[in-house]
Amino acid sequence: MIDPESLPYRPCAGFMLVNAEGKVFVGQRIDPSAHGFWQMPQGGIDKGEDIRAAALRELEEEVGVPAHMVDVIGQTSRPIRYDLPPELLGRVWKGKYRGQEQYWFLGRFLGADADIDLEAHDPPEFNEWRWIDPEQLPELIVPFKRAVYEEVLAEFRDLI
Repeated sequence: MIDPESLPYRPCAGFMLVNAEGKVFVGQRIDPSAHGFWQMPQGGIDKGEDIRAAALRELEEEVGVPAHMVDVIGQTSRPIRYDLPPELLGRVWKGKYRGQEQYWFLGRFLGADADIDLEAHDPPEFNEWRWIDPEQLPELIVPFKRAVYEEVLAEFRDLI
């Protein structure tokens, strides 16, 4: 039995990408355990990496959108944590973490839909993508991350 209190949080950066109509980018993860759920681009922060640089790197890796196609207009006031559910604890991230501590950025997409390339990184993270109304975010994410998306949305709502 793993004691989650004994494990650290994995540092992570996420990106809420919005288009000119105020819609938010979401991708459907290829991972079979997350089938049917949609999420915004996010991923681990490398040791010594700047948080904003990590968020932009993840955006480019997962969505194919380089930094020059984004106008960063917001950052959450603090990192937001979530804990893994018991059934995933010890299985994800080689069992090293109890959850994630996420730093979120908001940016306007300056490109066109044709600039989005889910195969920009090998292997790809998403198999489908779409633009959604921001209020739909919490209902589309895996349930254990719902509170994170609600908090990110609350912080960015006025900027979207």
